Amino acid sequence: MNGNLKKQITTIVAFAAVSAGVAAAWNPAGEILAAWARPAGSTNSMAVPPQQAGKPVYHCAMHPQVTSDKPGNCPICGMKLVKMEPARPAASTSHEGSPPSTSPGTVQISTARQQLLGVVSEPAQFRSLDKTLRAVGRVALDEELVANVHIKVSGWVKKVFVDYTFQHVRQGDPLFTLYSPELLASEQEYLLARKADRELGSSSFAEVALGGKNLLEAARRRLELWDLSEEQLRELEETGKPHQEITFNSPATGHVLERKVFPNQYVTPETELYKVADHSEVWVYADVYESELSMVEVGQPATLTTPALPGEALKGRVAFIQPHMISETRTLPVRIEVPNPDLMLKPEMFVNVELHRSLGRRLAVPVDAVLDSGEHQRVIVDHGNGAYEPREVKTGERVDDVVVITSGLRAGERVVTRANFLIDSESNLRQAIAGMATGGHAGHGGQGGAPAPAMPAEPADHEGHAMPK
Repeated sequence: MNGNLKKQITTIVAFAAVSAGVAAAWNPAGEILAAWARPAGSTNSMAVPPQQAGKPVYHCAMHPQVTSDKPGNCPICGMKLVKMEPARPAASTSHEGSPPSTSPGTVQISTARQQLLGVVSEPAQFRSLDKTLRAVGRVALDEELVANVHIKVSGWVKKVFVDYTFQHVRQGDPLFTLYSPELLASEQEYLLARKADRELGSSSFAEVALGGKNLLEAARRRLELWDLSEEQLRELEETGKPHQEITFNSPATGHVLERKVFPNQYVTPETELYKVADHSEVWVYADVYESELSMVEVGQPATLTTPALPGEALKGRVAFIQPHMISETRTLPVRIEVPNPDLMLKPEMFVNVELHRSLGRRLAVPVDAVLDSGEHQRVIVDHGNGAYEPREVKTGERVDDVVVITSGLRAGERVVTRANFLIDSESNLRQAIAGMATGGHAGHGGQGGAPAPAMPAEPADHEGHAMPK
């Protein structure tokens, strides 16, 4: 037989024998019965001795399965062995990594390894939490403070006093003058009604006197409905002459957004002359993501800041939450009413919005303590004396650097905030190994089960030996 082929077969069979021997050395309790084979010529025996209470035990930081009752070096990596804490009588097993409690995922870590990993833990405690939701807002006009200027009669515009856009006007300021034949005729009727009332008021017939009075009231009411002011009516009564041109005044205070009236223009009641908007109070639309909608409610206070006003913080309140989402951004506009007496906020200005809401006293832990896999959240509970237990919890709102715990944890229990991922990984690894030992190697290691299967003998290196198929 070819010598190279026989050597390859010898190597494969030897590797299978070593693998089976390592698997057979692992018992169902998860203990290592023997270390890896030491290098040739080494005289330091590194078999795993049972840890006795009160006696020092040394182990390798990189290979926890390698332990000894005296100092030395690891036969696998050559590192110096680290002294472990003396075993406590309550410990149920004899090597690091075994759980001191009944929890299947609990691991035991020595003080030396805790310092090496940099383990830090903090207690879970009740805190008074205030949630702050931040969003970007856009300033808009208060639609309730926008007024359109129309007249109720037809006529020709003569003079225009407000003649450019965004001019500020106050309620009662003159806008323009109008010549209207209808209005002129109504003023003349009013003057005649006043004269008739004076003459018929002294009549001995009550019906006649009452008719003159009713005629005067009807003529005056018509002029009032056509928006003549009290001052204009009083001037008409004092002079006894109708106005050739009637001045119309602004019905609201604000800035002129639109101006559509010009001198010598014929206007009717359908003509929109001006649009006036009051900026003393504005609306701010803040876009809130759908995941944060539970933190918003009507009447909630809001704080607004903007780079255009450094050092200024304006206050407002949530007045309305729109019922429809914006599909493109997956946000919901929230309307905030903000007083603006000094006109510091301008329409279409961008502002930073903060919505504040108190959550009360809630059980919380640092954010770094929670391991979130997307479907499950876990923390590592520090039981003291090197015992660490992975525990599944349910979380609530996140507030700054802490997260609310709704179930799975009690106040006062300490949770790991640093190196918790490493501890969780070690716990998962030990549970996986224990499962393999229970399912795949049951009965190994002197537990009363069947012995490990015998390894096939290494084939003899001589001619005539039968080759395995």
